[in-house]
Amino acid sequence: MDFQDFLQLVMYEDNHLLVVNKPSGMLVQGDQTGDTPLSEHAKKYIAEKYKKPGAVFCGTPHRIDRPVSGTVVLARTSKALERVSRMFQERKVDKTYWAITEKRPPKPEDTITHWLKKDNNKNFTHAHVSNNKGGLESTLEYRLISAQGDRNLIEIKPITGRPHQIRVQLAKIGCPIIGDVKYGFPKPTKDGSIALHARAISFEHPVKKEPFNVVSPIPKAFVWSHFEHITE
Repeated sequence: MDFQDFLQLVMYEDNHLLVVNKPSGMLVQGDQTGDTPLSEHAKKYIAEKYKKPGAVFCGTPHRIDRPVSGTVVLARTSKALERVSRMFQERKVDKTYWAITEKRPPKPEDTITHWLKKDNNKNFTHAHVSNNKGGLESTLEYRLISAQGDRNLIEIKPITGRPHQIRVQLAKIGCPIIGDVKYGFPKPTKDGSIALHARAISFEHPVKKEPFNVVSPIPKAFVWSHFEHITE
């Protein structure tokens, strides 16, 4: 990814933060695949834009899954990394996701809780309706924004931040996300993405101490084209 390509992803930038609309399929941090993650693309972008010699700092206070698109906050200083990471840990960050499902949720809006237990060997999270099998209590709020035939646009606000939480909880109520074969959707999308987008994020700016909010446009992929007119 060259400078201009990355520039198209940038939603906000100052001396402390870099907020990017991550495309589906890109890692946020490096893993065993060896594929170049968002954090490294960001470092190259910063180095080129500001003519920085040597190592460039770019921290990742949070992540979203590889097949998920949308808003990712990166920290340009260690101070910002520490403060934003703490806000995520203390649940002082409001996150909004959009998802598309074929099946309509059982209620137009609801708050749902499951106990999630992750199998790290299989990178798979199991959802249980009670805590008698262990796991971490996990809660999200959802509401149906729009329904176009067999395409249902759902807004999700996770209260907790567990691995694969939105994906597994929607699947548990009978609404697997389009393309998410890991959690029960019957077939993948052509580009391997899933129809889950980190739509918006808001928190107090770690240095300026002002309300901070970023909204990322939905992907251009066909599955999202039914809802291009929706701006809420």
